[in-house]
Amino acid sequence: MLPILSPLCMSSRTACVSTVIDPDVALKACQEVLLKVRLQNQDQDPLENHLDQTADQGSDQDSNPDSNLDLPVTPWLIAEEEEEEHVSQSKQSWLLRLFESKLFDVSMAISYLYKSKEPGVQAYIGNRLFSFPDADSDFYLPQLLSMYVHMDTEVGDAIRPYLLHRCRGSITFSLLSAWLLGAYSSDMHISTQRHSRGTKLRRLILSDELKSVFLCPVLRDDIFLASPSRRTHQRSKSDACTATSVLGAALRRTGSNPRVEHMHEEPERLRPQREFVKSLLCIGKRLATLPTKEQKTQRLISELSLLNHKLPGRVWLPTADHQHHVVRVPHSQAVVLNSKDKAPYIIYVEVLECESFETSPVPVRIPETRIRTARSAENLDSGSGGGASVMTSEQRAGSFSTVPNYDNDDEAWATDDIGQLQVEGEGQTSSSDNISQFSVDSITSLESKEPVFIAAGDIRRRLSENLAHTPTTFRRDPEDPSAVALKEPWQEKVRRIREGSPYGHLPNWRLLSVIVKCGDDLRQELLAYQVLRQLQWIWQQERVPLWIKPYKIVVMSSDSGMIEPVLNAVSLHQVRKQSQLSLLDYFLQEHGSFTTEEFLSAQRNFVQSCAGYSLICYLLQVKDRHNGNILLDSEGHIIHIDFGFILSSSPRNLGFETSAFKLTTEFVDVMGGLDGDMFLYYKMLMLQGLIAARKHMEKVLQIVEIMQQGSHLPCFHGSSTIRGLKERFHMSLTEEQLQGLVEQLVDGSMRSITTKLYDSFQYVTNGIM
Repeated sequence: MLPILSPLCMSSRTACVSTVIDPDVALKACQEVLLKVRLQNQDQDPLENHLDQTADQGSDQDSNPDSNLDLPVTPWLIAEEEEEEHVSQSKQSWLLRLFESKLFDVSMAISYLYKSKEPGVQAYIGNRLFSFPDADSDFYLPQLLSMYVHMDTEVGDAIRPYLLHRCRGSITFSLLSAWLLGAYSSDMHISTQRHSRGTKLRRLILSDELKSVFLCPVLRDDIFLASPSRRTHQRSKSDACTATSVLGAALRRTGSNPRVEHMHEEPERLRPQREFVKSLLCIGKRLATLPTKEQKTQRLISELSLLNHKLPGRVWLPTADHQHHVVRVPHSQAVVLNSKDKAPYIIYVEVLECESFETSPVPVRIPETRIRTARSAENLDSGSGGGASVMTSEQRAGSFSTVPNYDNDDEAWATDDIGQLQVEGEGQTSSSDNISQFSVDSITSLESKEPVFIAAGDIRRRLSENLAHTPTTFRRDPEDPSAVALKEPWQEKVRRIREGSPYGHLPNWRLLSVIVKCGDDLRQELLAYQVLRQLQWIWQQERVPLWIKPYKIVVMSSDSGMIEPVLNAVSLHQVRKQSQLSLLDYFLQEHGSFTTEEFLSAQRNFVQSCAGYSLICYLLQVKDRHNGNILLDSEGHIIHIDFGFILSSSPRNLGFETSAFKLTTEFVDVMGGLDGDMFLYYKMLMLQGLIAARKHMEKVLQIVEIMQQGSHLPCFHGSSTIRGLKERFHMSLTEEQLQGLVEQLVDGSMRSITTKLYDSFQYVTNGIM
C-alpha cells in the first residue's frame, strides 16, 4: 500500500513539511470523527466499543494484508443502520406527537394524507378523520373524494371507511358524495370510468346496502287515507317515513294493498330528494330550448306550478344550513337569469324548519283554496314548533278533496305535458289572502279601546327615515326579468310571500332561494368557493377587515348544480342600465350625500370588499370580469360571481384581460379619488391582506393542488398552474417590497386598456353595460 502524504502547515516560524502517516492511524482517526458526529445525540457512546473491536482486530492485519480494506466497512454499515433506525424512530415519535396534539386539524390531516407515501401514516389519518367535527371534514369533501377517485389504492383504502360511515349516518352526505363522485369520475376515459373505484362507491351509496342506520318510524294505518281509491292528494301519507313520501314513479299502490310496494332499484331514503332535484334540473334543460326570456319565464312558472302539486315532501334545498322540509314554491316569483346560451333560473322556496328532515314528520299539505277554512276549523296547531300537526284520515280526506291526485301516475314528476297545464291564479289567491289578513288586523285594532298618542316629532322622524332608506325600484325589462326581482329588498319579499302563503302563519315558516344551473360545469366554482372560504377564515384570524362573500355551490354532475343566491344584490350592468347613472351618483342616490352616516358606511363597505376581491382576482387570476359578473348589494359591498375562468383558463383561451384585477375609474371615484383617504385605505388593506394570506399559503395551495390530480378542468391546463399560484404569494419579498408590489398592481390595473376594451366588447356582443 502506498504511504499517505499529508501537508501539515505549521505556524509562522515553521515550514511546511511532508510526513508519512501510518494508514491504520489515519483510518482510526477518520472513524473516530465520523462516529462522534453521527452518534453524538445517542444516549450511549458506541465509539469505545468500536475502538476496542478495532484494537482486537489489529493483530490480524499483519497476517492478512487485505484485512485493512474490510475493517472500515462492517462498523460503518452497522453504525449507519443504527443511526438510520434511530432517526426513523425519532421521526415517527415526533410525527405521532403531532398527530395527537391539539394543533392537528383536518387541514393538516388532508395535507399528510395527500403527501405521505407511508401506508401506516395514511391508515392512521384515515382513522383520525372520525375525530374531527363533521362540518370541518365536509369542507374538504371534494378533496377527499378526488383523492379517492384519482390516487393510489392505499389512499382510497384509508378514506373509504370514513366515507361509508358518514353515508350510513346522513342522507345529505350520501347525496353530496354521490353527486361529486359522478362529477369527478367523468374526467376518466369512458372505458375505465365504468369500472373505476369512484363509480363503484357511487353505486354502493345509491344502493340499499347503506340504509341500516336509518331508523324510520313504524308505519301506522291511521296515517293513511280510509280508501286508497279516493281521488285525494295522497302526499299526506308521507308523515312517518321516507318510503311513504316518495316523489317518483317507483312507489305503486293498489286497491287490494294500500301499503307501498318498494321497487328495489334504489333506496327509498334517497329517492324523494333525487327526484326533486332531477325535476328542477330538467326544467332548466327545457328552458334552454326556448328563444326569448319572456317565453322562458312563462314556461318556468307553468313547470313550477305543476311541481307544487307534489309538495310538501321529504325534500330540502342542499344549499341551506338548517334542517327543513320544502312545502311550497311560489311559482309566479321565479325568474330566468341573464345568460346568452343557457337558462339559469332563481326560485324562492317556502320551507318549514324541523329537527331532522330525515325523521321528522312531513308537514300536511294545505290547499290554497281552503286556507281560511283550515284556519277557522283549527286543523293546524300554529303554536307548535314542529310545524303543521298530523291530521286524522277524515280531516285529510276533506282537506285534500280540492286538489287533484298525482300519486298514482307512473311518471309523477314528468312535466312534458306542461304545455296543457292551466296555471293557477296565484295572484288572485294572494290578493284575497291579503284582504283576509287586513280584515284580521282591522278587527284586532278595533278591539283595542285605549287611545294611542304619537308625537309630531316622531311622525316627522319616521317619515324622514322612510324617505332616506327607501331604495329605488327597477322598472320591468322584458330582456332582463330578473332585475326587478333581485332589486326588491329581501325582507319585503319575505313579508309579501308570507302573507299570501297558506303556510305563512306557522312559526317555523322560512323563505329560501336557490339558483338552478344546467349546462355549466360548477366544479371550478366549487374550487373557487373553497379558496374564498379559506382566505376569509385567514383574514378573520389575522384581524384584517377585508370583506368577501363566498356563496355555496352544490355540484350535482359535470354539467349541472345549484348555487346559493346573493341576497339584496344586483349586477353593475343592471345598475347602469336601470338608473342611467354613474356608480358614484347611484351611491349618492341610494345612500344619501357624502357626509351622511349611511353613505360613509356604504363607502367603507365598498372599499373593504373591493380590496378583498382585488386580492382574490390577483391570486386566482379571475377573468371574464365584465359588469354582469360583479354585484353591488344594498350595503355598498361589491361581490364577484361566476368563477368559470380562473388560474390557467380565460375566455376562448386568449388571455385578453392582462390586468391583475378590475379597478375602473368609477371604482376610484366612489373611494374619493386618487388622493382620498379611502383610496389609501384600499391599498393598505390590500397590503395587509397579502401579508396575512402568505402566512397561510400552504392551506390555500393544498386545496388547489389536490384537485389538480387527474382533473381535466380548464383551470389546470398547463404544467405551471400550482407554481404560478405559489409565486403570486411572493414569499421571498419583504414587507417594504410587498408595498411596492401593491402600488404597482393598483396602478397597472387602474390604467389597463384591456379592461376598457373587454367591457366594450361585452357591450357590443352581449349588451352588457
